[in-house]
Amino acid sequence: MIREWFKKNEQPEDLPEYFTRYLSLFDKDKAEEVADQRFVIFDTETTGFDINEDRILSIGAVAIQNNQLKVKDHFEVYLKQNTFNPETVKIHGIIKNERFAQLPEAEALEYFIEYVGNSILVAHHAGFDKNMMNKALERNGLPRLQNKFLDTAILYKKTRIATNFIDKNKVYSLDEIAEDYNIDLTDRHTASGDAFITALIFMKLIAKIDAKNIKIRKLLRYRY
Repeated sequence: MIREWFKKNEQPEDLPEYFTRYLSLFDKDKAEEVADQRFVIFDTETTGFDINEDRILSIGAVAIQNNQLKVKDHFEVYLKQNTFNPETVKIHGIIKNERFAQLPEAEALEYFIEYVGNSILVAHHAGFDKNMMNKALERNGLPRLQNKFLDTAILYKKTRIATNFIDKNKVYSLDEIAEDYNIDLTDRHTASGDAFITALIFMKLIAKIDAKNIKIRKLLRYRY
């Protein structure tokens, strides 16, 4: 099977080997059952919210498989800062010229792509993280992410009881959902911390999803 972007853009030999290998993983059909999937729950900390102007500062991720949070199967990387916004430091806490290892954007993307493989990606307000990652890939001459996405904010609303007392248009923050599920927020606003909190929320959500016998194919219909 040839990926759709091959038909429109580059040939496979024009891409780095790791990305060609990544694309080949999507030739296989995904399983129907939630328990059979590998989910990668991830978060990005960024210099701001402008997809075109701002940059990714760090990426944190952790995997869930067989309904278990795989704490040892985690990912964390910090990116070199060529763009710096002091106004956002009070949120993510990453200052310019931090004394920990920082990778060039291209290298960080390679490690992330190799880590996630063809897993289903999960994030809170997934559209933003997805767009930031795709913009970074574009800057480095690479195609967009091919993974399916799930958004815990949307899933949370889908699992709540539909009544007239619930605001269907409300946008739930990570803090609100975590507090509803009594999840500790100590590590909030770090990429790894937010990924772990989102993973705990997702575990609660997939328990509700399993109880309703909802197939993964139905969940993946939602677009982010």
